[in-house]
Amino acid sequence: MNIENLIKDTFTAREADAPDSDAVLAAARRRIDSRRSALGRPLVVAAGATVLTLGAVTAVVLNRPDPAVQSQPMATAGGAETPAPTSQAAAAGLRMPYSLGWLPPGTVAHRVHRINVGFSAEDPATPLYGGEYMLTVTAGDQVLEIGVQQFRMVSLDEAMFKSGPGQAVTVEGQRGVESSVSTGPGGYELYVAHPDGGSMYVHVAAAHGSTAPAQQLADTGRRIAENIQFPGATTVTPAYGLRDLPDGMRICAFNVQQGLDRSPAMPETTTGYSLGTCTVQPTVHVNSAVVGEPAGTPGQFVQGHATRYTDEDGYRRLWVLDAIGGAPVVVAGGVPQADLYDIANRLVLPS
Repeated sequence: MNIENLIKDTFTAREADAPDSDAVLAAARRRIDSRRSALGRPLVVAAGATVLTLGAVTAVVLNRPDPAVQSQPMATAGGAETPAPTSQAAAAGLRMPYSLGWLPPGTVAHRVHRINVGFSAEDPATPLYGGEYMLTVTAGDQVLEIGVQQFRMVSLDEAMFKSGPGQAVTVEGQRGVESSVSTGPGGYELYVAHPDGGSMYVHVAAAHGSTAPAQQLADTGRRIAENIQFPGATTVTPAYGLRDLPDGMRICAFNVQQGLDRSPAMPETTTGYSLGTCTVQPTVHVNSAVVGEPAGTPGQFVQGHATRYTDEDGYRRLWVLDAIGGAPVVVAGGVPQADLYDIANRLVLPS
């Protein structure tokens, strides 16, 4: 796989949505830098997001059969084998690995639901998966920004803060570390030890132009941490889906974003998937958060849609044009061209 192209695709798709986890990345990067000679390749991260291990549960949840999505008869379009239209099919809901059992009063707007993918310094070949929420809560003139993540690869002893040094705290009987300057540029940050290793990270801050007392931020963050629920029962609706993936391939991770307004051509809700065996690093990435005009040469039609195709030193991209409200979906990876067409033909697109 061309790792530089993978990094470029990942950051381009998520550059508008970097989470507030710079300090967490610094801790992870510090550990990896100390082992860089043994790794031989860079840490792949998604716009500042680190990750957790979910094991087989992730693969099972993300790949449950959807009774509304059945195999479709095949037809030809422009010389390419392509499924017949799936106007009655619906994209399967995506299950988050944990749920937020409590949020402060107000109007909740979810910006991001996702499962990230990365790796640890100790075992870079094995993928780690982690759930993340990013949202806002509006109550009157006050707007709070909230982020919750789980970090298997960051222990409490490695916790770092943007707003100053941390101090010990206990949350629901679990040892934790919280930021000592809640009104600083990083807002309130809290790491709580997870029984299975690593830590849960909760971040609460007043949005730009809004204010909140330090004690309110701390109380909110602690109560959110106290009410995180495993396993998750939160289901996310994607902008499009995938059906009947080839044998041995699964949905390993996803990214559903709301309210992107960077480009008129980009749909309001964007969705990305990482596909593979889920036991090694995913090899194919599918995304509707496409920035700029699709490049490449015209390819075969997919489900009645025109396509564009590029090959950069074996890292291939297939754009399915006008797939979602006039915007394209791109399928990319260091796999044969035929595999990209095969996956594109399994897209469940909105009618």
